[in-house]
Amino acid sequence: MPRARIIAAFAAVTLMALTGCGANAGAANKAADDFPKKGKSIDLIVSFSSGGAVDTAARLVQPILEKELGTNVEVINKPGAGGQIGYTQLTSAKPDGYTIGATGSPSVVVSPLDPARGAKYTRDSFQPLGRQVIDPTVIAVQPDSPYKSLKDLLEAAKAKPKSMTASTTGLQTGEHFALAQIQQTTGAEFAPVHFSEGASQATTAFLGKHVEVLVANVSDVTDLTKQGKARVLGVMTGERAPSLPDVPTFKESGYEIEAGTVRGYSAPAGLPDAVAKKLEAALQKAIEDPTVVQKMKDLGLQTSYLNGADYKAFWAGQEDGFKKVLPLVQKKD
Repeated sequence: MPRARIIAAFAAVTLMALTGCGANAGAANKAADDFPKKGKSIDLIVSFSSGGAVDTAARLVQPILEKELGTNVEVINKPGAGGQIGYTQLTSAKPDGYTIGATGSPSVVVSPLDPARGAKYTRDSFQPLGRQVIDPTVIAVQPDSPYKSLKDLLEAAKAKPKSMTASTTGLQTGEHFALAQIQQTTGAEFAPVHFSEGASQATTAFLGKHVEVLVANVSDVTDLTKQGKARVLGVMTGERAPSLPDVPTFKESGYEIEAGTVRGYSAPAGLPDAVAKKLEAALQKAIEDPTVVQKMKDLGLQTSYLNGADYKAFWAGQEDGFKKVLPLVQKKD
């Protein structure tokens, strides 16, 4: 083939490739411009029942997401199996931006690590969009309980293992891990009762005196304490919770234990980059909105925002940590 024809052919191929790249880029930009389509709502899946902290936080960010994205955002509760039912629905959805979900650890991190759970998803099935809060774990008893201090309660549970029932929001959830940490560190062993629909179900059982000890998060007990319906004996964090200033930390009581629930928002893995950026930006606006921050603070929650990339890295670090203590919370037949 003459040199001139070779050069012409090469130029034609190059032009076609560049045109193709331009077309692909244009298609991606158009997809972002079209998202969300007018009149098409976005589902925000909450893997626990209404009324709990996860649900409350989602409903606080909902109206701001709607304003930022220009479409309806519908909160859909899918409770059960310690969050696994909702997480399965979230990760099974099409990664087009029209389905996102609240994700909370340990539940979302641990459930795919235990083969016995039969989870159909892994960490890579999620695309983290942003972290919202870290909610410390607390131990509470009935207002008329004979146990006036954390030490009194733990000494009693150590003297008579499994003699007292304690709530969790499901197998291998934050509360379950907290009980395992208590047992490992202090020798105090409670009998866990798993309420897989979430904190509201566990709290209802505690208020009805069907369970003796409420293992929950700060946000779950702030109002109960104000109403005199629960006595919080200890907070599992390095510093006292601003909403529970009179409650000592576990460390102050002589126990080196820290535990809590981390909550954020994710989508099914594989979102188009431009769509992911739109969702991340809207979530950041919603999470850091002064009104939302104040309302979260009123619930006893300190906003601790991380963007999608940093939330993903944080999630990976948690996975490594939970793998080490998983045997303590695995179901034993």
